[in-house]
Amino acid sequence: MDITERFLNYTKYDTQSAEDSQTVPSTAKQLVFAEYLKKELEAEGLSDVVMDDKGYIYATLKANTKEDIPTIGFISHYDTSPDCSGADVKARIVNNYNGGDIVLGGFEERDYLIMSPKKFPELLSHVGEDLIVTDGTTLLGADDKAGIAEIVQAMVYLQEHKEVKHGDIRLAFNPDEEIGMGAHHFDVERFGCQWAYTMDGGDVGELEFENFNAASAKIYIKGVSVHPGYAKGKMVNANRLAAEFAALLPADETPETTEGYQGFYHLTAIQGTVEQATLSYIIRDHDRDRFEDRKRAIQNAVIAMNERYGEGTVTAEVKDQYYNMKEKIEPQMHVIDVVLHAMQAVGVAPKVKPIRGGTDGAQLSFRGLPCPNIFAGGVNFHGPYEFVSIQSMEKAMQVIVKICELTADYNR
Repeated sequence: MDITERFLNYTKYDTQSAEDSQTVPSTAKQLVFAEYLKKELEAEGLSDVVMDDKGYIYATLKANTKEDIPTIGFISHYDTSPDCSGADVKARIVNNYNGGDIVLGGFEERDYLIMSPKKFPELLSHVGEDLIVTDGTTLLGADDKAGIAEIVQAMVYLQEHKEVKHGDIRLAFNPDEEIGMGAHHFDVERFGCQWAYTMDGGDVGELEFENFNAASAKIYIKGVSVHPGYAKGKMVNANRLAAEFAALLPADETPETTEGYQGFYHLTAIQGTVEQATLSYIIRDHDRDRFEDRKRAIQNAVIAMNERYGEGTVTAEVKDQYYNMKEKIEPQMHVIDVVLHAMQAVGVAPKVKPIRGGTDGAQLSFRGLPCPNIFAGGVNFHGPYEFVSIQSMEKAMQVIVKICELTADYNR
């Protein structure tokens, strides 16, 4: 089985996670794919293949030398985003992409859905390559089934090429990354690696070991409902106060106005009546000090609102979610150096950049497992315009193989 067939097989499984679920994994259908993947790993000759009751899969490719080589690992998640359906994915291959528009598919009472380089200029980086695309009705699932296919294919390659010396290589595949829960039940001790890599990045060459510091904030507003005809001096409209609260935060520090290392406040949801309203925010910044300042800004806005409308009118619940893995990776930069050399060795130009988001690797790094993020090749995640180049997946697979090979020379 080649990497393309492997990936296409994976896309046939609906593994969408669900944010409002209280179970682990968040959807039972993820376990259907997990069982399939477990059997595939066993069939491909991997050792110590286990799946726990929460759907976390662990496996080993045993060392082919008695030399003392660090045990390293590769990790990918198998859930797909709640943002777009992952059911009945109809993937197809656009061979030798010519740089023009790609017609994905049509809808009843709608024009054909077209992926154009005018809107998605990243397509032009893949002219001449073979692109796997959707039919325009679902996401593709390259995030992160491409990563799984690359890891498994790399292990198959290493078994077929005994001349490539390597130590023990650990694999792990987990549910619920897309809802921020992927690392919560990850057994770092059982994984038993000195360091690892998530294969969960975007386009070719991406290497990420900096991510946002992240927090969530829930703002609760108490109102007073009175008949609007007799409301003067009595009514406190929680909806109006919600709008006023939102206006206290910087209008130019939102996702749609920032890039690179710039942080933001993101208002993700508002629910409200006159009597009560709730605002949901996520807070992000790469710099830890600025991150703390942003959380204080939320609390200062609460204080200002209560000074105007009375103590207890507005309350906030702010919770840290994860931190920038950079502070854990920098003391062990050999973890990055190995990847940079591996990419260069297989003809990939490294693109080191910060993640404007989070990754399971960030949480794992703070639990003692240094874990930067490497490209998996997918583009336009979480929607019907998602695509992945077959050649990009093959390059990612080659990078994995080369990392394993170079790690055998670590400390020499």
